[in-house]
This record gives sequence, C-alpha cells and structure tokens, in this order.
Amino acid sequence: MRLLRRKEGPSLDSRLAALLEAATLGEGRLSAEAVAGARAVAERAGVRRELSIDHTVAALAGATGSGKSSLYNALAGEELATVGVTRPTTSAAQAALWDGDGAGPLLDWLEVPRRHATTPETDLSGLVLLDLPDHDSIRLSHRLEVDRLVEQVDLLVWVVDPQKYADAALHERYLRPLAGHADVMLVVLNQVDRLPAQAVERCLADLRRLLDDDGLTGVPVLAVSARTGRGLAELRSVLGDRVSERKSWSARLAADITTAADHLATAGGGEAEDESKRIDGAGRALTGALCAAAGVPLVVEAVAKGHRHRAVVATGWPVTRWVRRFRPDPLRRLRLGTATAATGGREIVGRTSVPAASAVQRAQVETALRDVGEVAASGVPGPWAGAVRQAARAHARELADAVDRAVATTSVGATRRPRWWRAVNVLQWLVFATMLSGALWLGALFGMDYLRLPQPPLPTAGVVPWPTVLLGGGALAGVLIALLSRLAAWAGGRRRARRTGKALRASIGQVGEELVIAPVAAELDRHARFTEALDLARTKT
Repeated sequence: MRLLRRKEGPSLDSRLAALLEAATLGEGRLSAEAVAGARAVAERAGVRRELSIDHTVAALAGATGSGKSSLYNALAGEELATVGVTRPTTSAAQAALWDGDGAGPLLDWLEVPRRHATTPETDLSGLVLLDLPDHDSIRLSHRLEVDRLVEQVDLLVWVVDPQKYADAALHERYLRPLAGHADVMLVVLNQVDRLPAQAVERCLADLRRLLDDDGLTGVPVLAVSARTGRGLAELRSVLGDRVSERKSWSARLAADITTAADHLATAGGGEAEDESKRIDGAGRALTGALCAAAGVPLVVEAVAKGHRHRAVVATGWPVTRWVRRFRPDPLRRLRLGTATAATGGREIVGRTSVPAASAVQRAQVETALRDVGEVAASGVPGPWAGAVRQAARAHARELADAVDRAVATTSVGATRRPRWWRAVNVLQWLVFATMLSGALWLGALFGMDYLRLPQPPLPTAGVVPWPTVLLGGGALAGVLIALLSRLAAWAGGRRRARRTGKALRASIGQVGEELVIAPVAAELDRHARFTEALDLARTKT
C-alpha cells in the first residue's frame, strides 16, 4: 500500500529569514513602524531560540482587581504574591518556577529578577509562571512593563473577572491586536464563585462572543475561582499540556512572524501586475524622444554629407580635389569621429557640438520619463508605486551627457575610409600621371618647334598623336572616374547614414535602458522579491 506524505510547511528558521528579508527590501519604501516592527520580531525570535526551549514562560495578565495574584498563589501552592485591597498590588513581574534549572538566562532576558522555586510537580515541570502588573494600572511604568512582557512570553493567560471582562481597553489594546496569537493564549474568567451557576454560563457565553468578535475563535475559556479552587485542576491540566508539548515558544514566534508579516503586507499592498509590454512601449517612446533631443536626424544627415565630402577629397580628380579641402567636414563641425596626431590617430570621444535640445524636445523627454514611471507604477500597489516613479527619474540629470557620449562613441565608425577609396585614389594618380606625361610631351614638342629644332618621330593612335591621347584621355578618364566615384559615394553615404542611424538609436536605447528602464525593473524586481519573502513568512509551519 502506497503511503501519502503530508506536505510540510516552511521551517521557523526559513520564515524568520523571509521576514527579515522582506523588512530589508521594504526599507525606505514602507512605513518605518512596520519595518521596525518586523526587525524587532526577527531580533526577538533570534534571541528566544538561543535560550532555553525546555521551559515555557506563561504570563498571568489582567486588569486591576481581576485576581491575578490570587490565582498565581493558588497555582504555585503558596503565598508568593501579595494580595491586598489597595491597588495596584503587583508593581513588578515575578516568576514562579517548576523545575527551573537552566531558566536563569531566559529570565535575565525577560528582566524578571524576582524568582521563586515551587514544589516540584511532574505535570508542570518546565513551567515559568509570571505574575504581571495590572495592564490598566494608574502608573505608567506598570503598563509599560506589561506591554514589554506581553511581547516576549511564550503563553498568555488573560485573567478577567465578571465585572471587567468586557472592558474596551482590554479588547482594543491587547486581545484584538493579538488575534493571530490564538494558539498561545488562554482566557480565564476568575471569581466565578461570586456568581450563581446560571450567571456563570451567561458570562462565559458573552465572553466567548466578545472573543469571537476579536478574532480569537477557538481560544480556550476557563471558569476559575482562585478562592474556592474551582476550575484550578482544569487550568493546571491545560498548562501542563502546553508545557509538556514544549512548543509554545515556537508557536509564539510563529504567530509573531505572521503578525509582523501581515503588518508589512498591509503597509506594502499586494502583488504587482505584469506591465512588461506596456513598459516596453514606453521605453520605445523614450528612445524616440532621446534621439530627437540628441539631434540624431542632424547627425545622420551629417554622416551622409561627410561621407560624400571625404569621398570627393579621396577619389576626386587631383586637379580640382584640393578645392574641396577648403570646405568644412560636416562631421568635424559637430566634433564627431575626429582624430588627431596627438592621440596617435585614435578617435576622440568627448562632448560633441551637436546643437542643444530645444525646449520642446526637453519637454518630450520629460514626458517620456514620466510615462515610463507611470506605466510601471500603475501595476504596483501602495507605496511601492512612488519608489518606481522615483526610480524612473533617478538618473534624469545624467541622461543628456550619457546620450551625447553615446552619439560621439557610435559616430566613430562613420569616418572610416572604405578600401575602394584607396584603390580609386591610386588609379586617379596614375591617370593624372598619364595626363601629365602627355602634357609634358606636348610641352617638349612645342619647345622644340619654338626653337626650330628638328622634330622627332611622333607616334600616333590612328591620326591622333599619342601625347594628345595621353593628355586628353587622362583628363577625360580622371573626370569620369571622379563622377563615378561621386555616385558611389552618394550611395555609400546613404547606406552609412542608415547604418549609423540604426546604431545611434540602438546606442541611445541602451542608455535609456541602463539609466531609466533598468532602475525601474530593479524596483519592480525588489517588490516581487518582497512579495515572495512575505508570502513565505506568512505561510504557517
């Protein structure tokens, strides 16, 4: 027969680590109170786990006149606490120990100096019972002492009496906020000996109703009389069961972790929606706005014109190409793709001379940044939305310089000389040399004729002398090669401009990705990890 294994929940250690991670991720995003509360729980849980886990610390808490001290003495079997008419009687917490060996460090941490060893009882072995001051004491120090220990003890035993069991201060200040601690809580209705049997049942039913309204459904409610001993055996039995299980300390820590995680969840909202497609669209709009502000159309046009300009200088007819050198290079005018001898021919990448963005273009960039933040934040709950919007604008001041550097860096390749320019340049000089040789030959013939020297034999190509062929053919060939090179340069300039424009958009898009989209994505990822950690912390063991 195949046995089915029940799936176990996360361990207390993993939940504690998840709570601490959620508090760390929520730092600066959520309320300081919720984050501090989670850190306090994590710190307190860490200390409690290192102390004695063989002892269960139970605290008797209640209002003035509820009979806590009388019940404390009755359970201890001796007069340990002073019981009197003057209120408040208990001014500081004191502890009764059943087999308290090794409980010293635990009580030191709880700051309970008054300790009493009781008669050993097997069923209560390991119990550390605290008698707390009144939670409604007129003395502030007493109330603070109660608040401190209520957060630290393993098991809470609330002692109420028939007159004050419905006290709003008890329910609103303690019981309702501790709704998640039902597993480590008992409620004792003391002094039932003062009521008729029917009245006791009505009080218990009404107390049960109030506890259910507080979210404490299932918390045991016991009717006890410390004076007559009614219900003490049942209370001892319940305490003995809790002590023998040795789980109250871990159940208390688990409840604390759940409550702290719930507070973080309330402060941080729920899960984020998937806005990746909309963010991609806003990112493309941002890239377009940055390209316009960076003067990409102007740079692309300058790339095409600069390519043609340098092509004419490199491949034009040597007789006229020098005139082109007096015209400025469109790219050099923008300080793009420049090189100097001082840098060993390396390209200089620095601040360009591209005209600054206009007011309209700057406004478009601002709008695009805001749209990215709004789109990303629209799917994020609570205070995380503000952090996402802030992340979208965190590097707004760096964008202009980063985009300018991207333009300068990407434009470096726009000035690279194609290999065919060199070949055509060599060909042009060969043609020019041919034309020059023809001119020199004709010049020599003219000089000899002027000096009336005998003419040497003159070779011809058909009826045209070779010097004339060389001169005219060289000039015609040089002009023709220059025109064809100019056509090729025009087509090459368009291709280079398209490639440069595409590269510029990609490079500027990368800048937007790094300075805008990436911080937003990091903030969204932070929220996702916060949600995962919170879900783990809230999962019951």
